[in-house]
Amino acid sequence: MFTSLAGRSAVVTGGSKGIGRGIAEVLADAGVHVVITGRHQADIDATVDSLAGKPGTVSGVTSDVTDPADCRRVVAAAVERHGGLDIVCANAGIFPSSRLEELTPEKIDEVIGVNFKGTVYIVQAALDALTASGHGRVVITSSITGPITGFPGWSHYGASKAAQLGFLRTAAMELAPKKITVNAVLPGNIVTEGLVDMGQQYMDQMAAAVPAGRLGSVSDIGNAALFFATDEASYITGQTLVVDGGQILPESQEALADM
Repeated sequence: MFTSLAGRSAVVTGGSKGIGRGIAEVLADAGVHVVITGRHQADIDATVDSLAGKPGTVSGVTSDVTDPADCRRVVAAAVERHGGLDIVCANAGIFPSSRLEELTPEKIDEVIGVNFKGTVYIVQAALDALTASGHGRVVITSSITGPITGFPGWSHYGASKAAQLGFLRTAAMELAPKKITVNAVLPGNIVTEGLVDMGQQYMDQMAAAVPAGRLGSVSDIGNAALFFATDEASYITGQTLVVDGGQILPESQEALADM
């Protein structure tokens, strides 16, 4: 049995949709009080309403993670509402597709700004509160794309996700004396609104490439984040956990066919 997290406080950036919403739901089911962030109040309101009645409360703050002041405001809201902050899930991310020859400075800056800088800024904003917690946890949502695999059109996205892991390893060292752990979950293909928007044919192709025979759910990522947030994971830091149904394992399509 894991030690209960009931009553602890968390921030989940990008928590109004997709993987972030899944993380927020899993944490709230475990009794954690969660503040989610998003850019649009309507999305936040819909998620807060849908997660009402959980053992842990869910509330929201509109914010832009590319703005350090906004990140500080989010942390302040969590501390005010819940008396402190124990868990930061740096999840906010975007993945617009653009082939290398089409990449502009603006497109690169947008993806790096949200995915990488947004991770750094929310962690920076939370340092004092996480230190005061005595069992601070940072969980970063990275990806298999970039750190392990590649996909045409996502060179800037992959670079941003790899950058998160470069940040993670040194941050974990710097924060270890403060009893703060820093770890990352690397999702494979997870069913979210963004994936559905890419079409059924794409989803079917992706599922066919997964040895588990299915795409992942947002709760699969939420459960991994929950583990990193536990007291039992206190001796794990600077690490990554791939959650992809075995997608990165086959060395060829023939290997899948031989299954």
